[in-house]
Amino acid sequence: MSPTEATIWPMIAHVALVFCLYLLLSLRRVSAVKEGRASVSQFRENREEPAESLIVKNCLANQFELPVLFYAVSILLYLVDADNPVTVAGGWLFVALRYAHAYVHVTSNRIRYRRPLFIAGLAVVGLLWIWLATWLALT
Repeated sequence: MSPTEATIWPMIAHVALVFCLYLLLSLRRVSAVKEGRASVSQFRENREEPAESLIVKNCLANQFELPVLFYAVSILLYLVDADNPVTVAGGWLFVALRYAHAYVHVTSNRIRYRRPLFIAGLAVVGLLWIWLATWLALT
């Protein structure tokens, strides 16, 4: 597999995480309704979300913040042929950090563990953008 093709796979892996989080959110909401801790009408306007589904909802929203920069840089690296094994590894590292961050978010939700994972992912994406800028400046 060429680095160009390999650049796409971390994005696909992140999309898989997003779909899993949507499934988990649905399962937790259905469970809350079945157990009488919430009513269906609460979800119509997203008011009074039960804590166990609110955590997943927030985690899901988080997947559309920093990852947007990851998608943009990955696509740009692909388009300008600036991807290589190191950038592919960076993509996989970012996605692994997103999975770890999401796991902490939907389980213990401890900021003490979430924050370092977020910062590490931010650093990886920052390095990918620096590489892209360097590539464009030197070619």
